[in-house]
Amino acid sequence: MTEDVQEPNGQDDARHAEKMAKKKAARDKIMSTKTGEKGLIIVHTGKGKGKSTAGFGMIFRHIAHEMPCAVVQFIKGAMETGERDLIEKHFSDICEFHTMGEGFTWETQDRARDIATAQSAWAKAKELIASGEKSMVLLDEINIAIRYDYIAIADVIAFLQTEKPPMCHVVLTGRNAHDDLIEIADLVTEMELIKHPFRSGIKGQKGVEF
Repeated sequence: MTEDVQEPNGQDDARHAEKMAKKKAARDKIMSTKTGEKGLIIVHTGKGKGKSTAGFGMIFRHIAHEMPCAVVQFIKGAMETGERDLIEKHFSDICEFHTMGEGFTWETQDRARDIATAQSAWAKAKELIASGEKSMVLLDEINIAIRYDYIAIADVIAFLQTEKPPMCHVVLTGRNAHDDLIEIADLVTEMELIKHPFRSGIKGQKGVEF
């Protein structure tokens, strides 16, 4: 038995076209008022997966447009990642990559060392941003360093508000973004956790987590 295939209804098509034309006109009117440009402060936070992935998506857009950019990783360091390998092997002329972290704090178990490492990463981040040579700088997992008081939130806020060049985009990732950072950010996305394979005994896998 074959299913009946409904022929397009001319009146329905006409109504749909009219509806979409009105939507386009409204959208075009809104877009015509959005003419400004600025270097954005972008925060990816939340318990869900995808914060760093979203940040790297923006970095790869910059690479595709041949716009100079940089990555500073505050926590991840010991493990090999696909993003770092790809950028260092093929795009190091466009994107600087600095892996400053030594792993999550429960791995190092040395607070003084973690603080020193985070401070060094923050110094490098400020250098890259303030240089004015980068269109975007990704500060991967900096929110974790701020949460554990390895970096003073007041210092981060003051620097972003007073020393960040006007057209430099700064992306800050990691869980538990500080309320003060969220307040000054231009774009904040919270990743919500609904399901995660880790809860079913599935480990992190190449090409998905790293």
